[in-house]
Amino acid sequence: MTKTNPGRFFEDYRVGQVIRHAVPRTLSGGERALYHALYPARHAIHSSDEFARACGLSAAPLDDLIAFHTVFGKTVPDVSLNAVANLGYAQGRWLVPVWEGDTIRSESEVIGVKENSNGASGNVYVRTRGLNQRGDIVLDYVRWVMVRKRDVSAPAPDPVVPQLAATVRPEDLAVPDGLDFTGYDFTLAGEPHRWGDYAMGEIIDHVDGVTVEEAEHMLATRLWQNTAKVHFDATFRDDGRRLIYGGHVISLARALSFNGLANAQMIVALNGGAHANPCFAGDTVRAWSEVLDKAETPAPGVGAIRLRLVAHKGRAGDATLRDANGRYAPHVLLDLDYWALMPV
Repeated sequence: MTKTNPGRFFEDYRVGQVIRHAVPRTLSGGERALYHALYPARHAIHSSDEFARACGLSAAPLDDLIAFHTVFGKTVPDVSLNAVANLGYAQGRWLVPVWEGDTIRSESEVIGVKENSNGASGNVYVRTRGLNQRGDIVLDYVRWVMVRKRDVSAPAPDPVVPQLAATVRPEDLAVPDGLDFTGYDFTLAGEPHRWGDYAMGEIIDHVDGVTVEEAEHMLATRLWQNTAKVHFDATFRDDGRRLIYGGHVISLARALSFNGLANAQMIVALNGGAHANPCFAGDTVRAWSEVLDKAETPAPGVGAIRLRLVAHKGRAGDATLRDANGRYAPHVLLDLDYWALMPV
């Protein structure tokens, strides 16, 4: 009797199936230090307890994407171990901050399945929730992933594709309790630009680039306990290359966005996202953002800004998104639509 787990294949998923993912994780300052070592992350509210206290919080919460990576990593052995690619995200909300000492676990519900026309794989849609030790939902999001079939002759399930909202409504954004930007220190934050300084349709080139290395990617996937085969095993792809974890690209792009968006302090919603093209070691990642919307919040001095964050491996200053046929341009790696909180 075999005791090893080959992972789920496409035909193993059923709509309505609930999966409680293994290995809860207690987070500490170690994860924060490693996150800031891996990515040029320097948003002040995640870096300084004193800055966070001046903004009404008890201490600096862990970076919002630490919560994302931790919750996501728990799901990989059950959802995407045999993935071809992680395809997209929708309806994500960060509901309460994650603090040092919190223990995070994950659970997912299968909300859709659809076999691909090649008969060798299919798309699986899941809604994942990350919960802390008190049972509070810290993060809730939908993602869909292309998963290999174990047996290409297995019959296709009836297709179910969930209807997903295009955006999280501003009134549904969860602002952390006590957050108050009325005494916000722009000098310590790093830039003077506030919510009112940004206009809808504005494009912000984040200027800098980061070249991805094999070593940092392997450290990141291990740090987040992401066991997807395409990130570890170079023989798993026909081209013999290890695919860079899409979340690694998200964190690189978010960190690069500091240059121009230093005051977009906390991510509170993920409206949608797509990993447009693969990223490999040696690629140099650059980023630009577009302001899509703005909204007021009930918190004192706090506004919400909706941003499109695009990561690419093109030349500096290139804000091309799609080609003449409407497809993502080949140098585009990530197209992410999110809400962040910013001082008004």
